Amino acid sequence: MSNVDLSVEDLGPYLEANIDGFRGLRYIDKFPGGQSNPTYRLTADSGNYVLRRKPFGKLLKSAHAVEREFRVMQALAATDVPVPRMLHLCEDDDVIGATFFIMDFIHARHFWDPSLPELDNASRTAIYDEMNRVLAALHAVDVEAVGLADFGHPGNYFERQVTRWTKQYRASETDTIAAMDALIDWLPANTPADDGRVSLIHGDYRLDNLLFAEGSDRITAVLDWELSTLGHPFADLAYQCMQLRMPADSPVKGLAGLDRKALGIPEEREYVERYCERAGFDDVPDWTFCLAFSFFRLAAILQGVKKRALDGNASSTTALEYGAYTASLAAMGVGLIEGPGE
Repeated sequence: MSNVDLSVEDLGPYLEANIDGFRGLRYIDKFPGGQSNPTYRLTADSGNYVLRRKPFGKLLKSAHAVEREFRVMQALAATDVPVPRMLHLCEDDDVIGATFFIMDFIHARHFWDPSLPELDNASRTAIYDEMNRVLAALHAVDVEAVGLADFGHPGNYFERQVTRWTKQYRASETDTIAAMDALIDWLPANTPADDGRVSLIHGDYRLDNLLFAEGSDRITAVLDWELSTLGHPFADLAYQCMQLRMPADSPVKGLAGLDRKALGIPEEREYVERYCERAGFDDVPDWTFCLAFSFFRLAAILQGVKKRALDGNASSTTALEYGAYTASLAAMGVGLIEGPGE
């Protein structure tokens, strides 16, 4: 039985033949939310599982790399970074029409609103500190020891990423956005010199990509590794802090305008300082650039979401709403470079 575009009758026998102990697939249900790779809960006689696949239809080059997600989570299994157990990767499009992987289903708490309205102040403080702790742990992973030394390209991470996302944005551009054009001009001219810092980075590290244990503030799984690579740790940090600057009523919910102190949520400087203590950094230079880059990158990503929605390949019914936010994000990025960034 299924209420989605996957067939229990076709998928079940394949999984039984390729995953030890898997038996009796009964139901497939698509998880709500998510703007990239469609994700499903599989209910079987042997338990619950998660399937994550590439979208159907024409895709941008190098996008939706679920095989990279599988590889990085499999590599992190023996580290301090919590991830689900990987069970199977299928790169044969004949099975369901797209590359997919299967992982364990984890019973946990999942939060969507960064203001955490369902928690008290002490719990909010603990949740944000736990996010900070796991981010520092991620950046401390020995990539050679876990077999990920080739998981990214050498050279200036920010320089490569500005080039990549400019190309991705142009490939999915549907309207002229002056603020995006301004960032595309400003970022290459202001990219910091390569300081040699390289770590495994998540690329989309934020609250709604984390699962928390029931009755605890501990993270049980970091999800959605599609954008992970070897890069600069400050990119992950700035990306997460970007949410502190985004409006609470935006499609990608933020914390701007809220009394974070009254909520028990750290201010940006406090969060950055705690991260630096854990990661062993004195400070974060070029912070304005890191933030402006983060706004540009997310804007380019959401433009891709919009293009997929217009092409009929979106994973979520809210894709157009998210995609329409591209111009607002770009404007926030321009606001940083035109005014104080601290």
